[in-house]
Amino acid sequence: MTSPTRFAVASLLAASLAFGFAACKPIDNDAKKEDKAAAAGNDDIAKSSGLKTEKEQASYMVGMSVGKSLEPIKDDVDVDTVIKAMKTVMSGGKVLLTDEQAQQVAQAFDQRLQAKKMAEAEAAAKKNATEGAAFLAANAKKPGVKTTESGLQYQVLTEGKGPKPTADAMVKVHYKGELLDGTEFDSSHDRGEPAVFSLQQVAPGWAEGVQLMPVGSKYKLWIPSKLGYGEQGTPGGPIPPNATLVFEVELLDIVKPDAADAKH
Repeated sequence: MTSPTRFAVASLLAASLAFGFAACKPIDNDAKKEDKAAAAGNDDIAKSSGLKTEKEQASYMVGMSVGKSLEPIKDDVDVDTVIKAMKTVMSGGKVLLTDEQAQQVAQAFDQRLQAKKMAEAEAAAKKNATEGAAFLAANAKKPGVKTTESGLQYQVLTEGKGPKPTADAMVKVHYKGELLDGTEFDSSHDRGEPAVFSLQQVAPGWAEGVQLMPVGSKYKLWIPSKLGYGEQGTPGGPIPPNATLVFEVELLDIVKPDAADAKH
């Protein structure tokens, strides 16, 4: 895990580099035009923000950058103390921690944050598993919903008349994926084109559901977490641990391997 101290350092370094690069640019006609445009832009910013000088504007920008970097740990730090330390360092004053002590504090802080994150993930996983099981139990009783031996649930929205894909087939589909609360995490419709991939590359529940579908069909799938992304979810991604997934899938075609290779 990245030390919280490094968040601020990275932000300030990026800002410094940006200013340094601008200062080192050769002066030419285009640069003069850019300076005039920048000056006009600064005037507009001054009027809209109340930050009258370039120094005030730059200072506020740096503050925004540092604030955004520290936002993920806002509940674990005291902002006034952060500002106090920054002022002391920037003014050349006597700091309250030695470099060695600061490193010790940073390590302990990182460990504490990691333990907190793990605890939150475990609680979320337990909650999602409980809610998912309750939902699937109730959903299984609804008209038109069928449950396979594995626990996958599906509903036929449109029944096609084409062939069904095999487990190793390459398919062309339109689909939309959501969490139980309706949060959409993926959609080929939003990308404006169907997706093409092998059923060997997708979650087990997804592959099983598509194999039930004749070409031309549109099904709704409810995928238990054990047939989806399990206890891990997609770390850093949109799918939480133990999440039950909901998909609407339209099977457009079974793609021959040579056609898929040609497309890619």
